[in-house]
Order: sequence, then C-alpha cells, then structure tokens
Amino acid sequence: MASSDLEQLCSHINEKIGHIKKTLSLRNCGQEPTLKTILNKIGDEIIVVNELLNKLELEIQFQEQTNSSLKELYESLEEDYKDVEHLKENIPPHLPQVTVTKNFVNVADVDPEEPVKVKEPAPTKKPPKEQRTIKEMLFITSDEFNGIPAYMKSRLTYCQINDVIKEINKAVVSKYKILYQPKKSMNSVTRNLYHRFIDEETKDTKGHYFIVEADIKEFTALKVDKRFHVILNILRHCRRLSEVRGGGLTRYVIT
Repeated sequence: MASSDLEQLCSHINEKIGHIKKTLSLRNCGQEPTLKTILNKIGDEIIVVNELLNKLELEIQFQEQTNSSLKELYESLEEDYKDVEHLKENIPPHLPQVTVTKNFVNVADVDPEEPVKVKEPAPTKKPPKEQRTIKEMLFITSDEFNGIPAYMKSRLTYCQINDVIKEINKAVVSKYKILYQPKKSMNSVTRNLYHRFIDEETKDTKGHYFIVEADIKEFTALKVDKRFHVILNILRHCRRLSEVRGGGLTRYVIT
C-alpha cells in the first residue's frame, strides 16, 4: 500500500472518530438537566420557525397569483383604454351633431294689436316598449374578500372569484334574454331552452333570477368542478346567491 493511501485512510478514520466523539458529547449534554431544558426550548423554537416558513411559503404563492391576476387585469385595461382612445380620435363624420335651437321672440318685431300665434307642439312619439332589466350579481369588494375565512377561500384570489361572478352573470343574462324573447322569433333550439327554463321554475323562485348547472355549461366555459363549488360556497357566504333545491335540481338564486 502506498504511503499516500495510508495517510488518506488514517485521515478518514480520524474524521470518523471525531464525529463519534461529537455525537457522544451531544448525547451526554442531552442527559444533563440544565442542558436538557435548553435543548427542549431549542426544539420548540425550531418547530415554530418551521411553521412560520410554511406560512411564508403559502403567502408567497398567494402574492405571486395575485400579481399574475393584476398583471392580466392591467393588460386588459390597457387594451380597453387604447380602444377608447382610438374611438375618440376616429369619430365618423356622418354622425349627427347635437344642436340647440332657441325659440325666442323679439319683442320689437311683434305687433301689439296682432295676436301672437303659438305653435302647437308636435305630437309626441309613442314611447318605446319598456325593456326589462336583468339582475346581475355584484362583484366581491376587497374588504369582503379580506373578510372571507382563510379555510374557505384557500388559495383562491380576489380576481379569480370575480372572474367566476362575471361568467355567472353571463349565464343569467343569456338565459333571461331567451325568456323575454318573443316566442315567434325563437328557433327550435331556443324554444327547447325556453321550455326547460319554464319547467325549472318553482314557487320559491318566482320573481327571482336564478340559474342551474346546465345553464353554466350552456352559456359559459366554466368547469363545474370542486373549485367551482368552493367559489359558490364563498358567494353564499358573501350573500351573493342562495340555493333552492327540489326535483333533483339545485337552483342558484341571485340575491
């Protein structure tokens, strides 16, 4: 055996012996009453620090999701702003201009002996048929979001909840546009939807706007999965909707 190999082997053995001595020393320290109390406190502190690190990791993930949602919102608003600016700068010249007519009579031009002729007002046009307003769900405010229990909202963000509200409103508007549409103008598909909507109504939903899961699937791209039902639970907590069950259906009533 070469001398260099022997030296390496001796160094390795000495290193192992040193580790064993340190382990025995630490084990002996743990048996001493005064040091044992300190070690227990250190162990408790390590557990607390570990819990704080876990919370910090969850908070970082939440902030990253919020940042991503805000970035998407900013990009969307920026596009809307550009569209508005474009419309403002490109108003079609053929649009009628708003003019104000003044119907004043010059007193000097009026003959005091001649009766003043008063023009009869033109007959008013028949007022247009009153349009029905479809009730939509209000978006969640930041204060309401902060008041939602952590166990309920889990890792859901403020924007994700309001995105679902936007889609639910889309389903509500689409449904009730069909219900308010003249039957003569309906095609076969629309007429089938109309009859389904009527069959789903109950005495408890009369006078209220509501949808069912079939409407979500029909009019939106939302997935009716576990996450969707978690958000519905949040919306019930925030009093945005209530549930009416019956006939094997759950009706989500806009409140």
